[in-house]
Amino acid sequence: MSNSTRIGGYKKPLAVVLAIAFILLVWQLVALTLPDFLMPGILPVLERLSDSIRSGEFYTGLAGSLARLGSGYGIALICGIAFGLLAASLNFFREVLRNVIVILQSLPSIAWVPLFLIVWGFGNKPMIVVVALAAFFPAALSVMNATESVHKVHISAARVMGASRWGLVRRVYLPAVMPELITGAQLAFGNAWRALISVEMLVDFGKGLGRSLSFSGDTGDMTGVMANILVIAVLAALIDQLILERIKHRLLRYQYV
Repeated sequence: MSNSTRIGGYKKPLAVVLAIAFILLVWQLVALTLPDFLMPGILPVLERLSDSIRSGEFYTGLAGSLARLGSGYGIALICGIAFGLLAASLNFFREVLRNVIVILQSLPSIAWVPLFLIVWGFGNKPMIVVVALAAFFPAALSVMNATESVHKVHISAARVMGASRWGLVRRVYLPAVMPELITGAQLAFGNAWRALISVEMLVDFGKGLGRSLSFSGDTGDMTGVMANILVIAVLAALIDQLILERIKHRLLRYQYV
């Protein structure tokens, strides 16, 4: 491994550390200029977070949020990839799907909550569907856009060799769209995470990180608010960097050689 590769490998962790340090510095400076009941400092928030982590209620809320995230995000990825690849082989369907996405993704996912609550009532189902909707659009759109860049000569060659429509999707389109698919999955995760926290704050049902944040805000507990915000931010970063980035490097390892 060359020296430039080693140096490049250190840059990303260093950038993450500097970004965290900058955010904490700004937070503490703001806390020094405002009363404690408006903006608590870092230490009181960390103490509150330490107490919360030792309680079972914290893990109940965390498990509830992760279960909703996993269900909605998983449904969105499966449907987004399937519809995106199907659109690759059906030109008219691709145009229809593209227009549907353009129209519906202009609506905030949280706008669907009243309708889903009327249809399904209070429970996990409306929240999971909101998360799935938020993540579906970037997942499907990234796959659709990637299929348009597949070389026509590869498609023609596969057809000459007798490939069926499913064979084209599996052997030509899917390998070609993999980089954009992974990028779309990461974008979809960001949408899904924000939708999850928003819908949990809005729907007064069950335990979750968003519900805990909303309760702290309703009671004027700013230390609890900042503790919940810290958990939400750190957990999202950990999922993205420790899970999604590792999957990305494993599936696209030839690009990191």
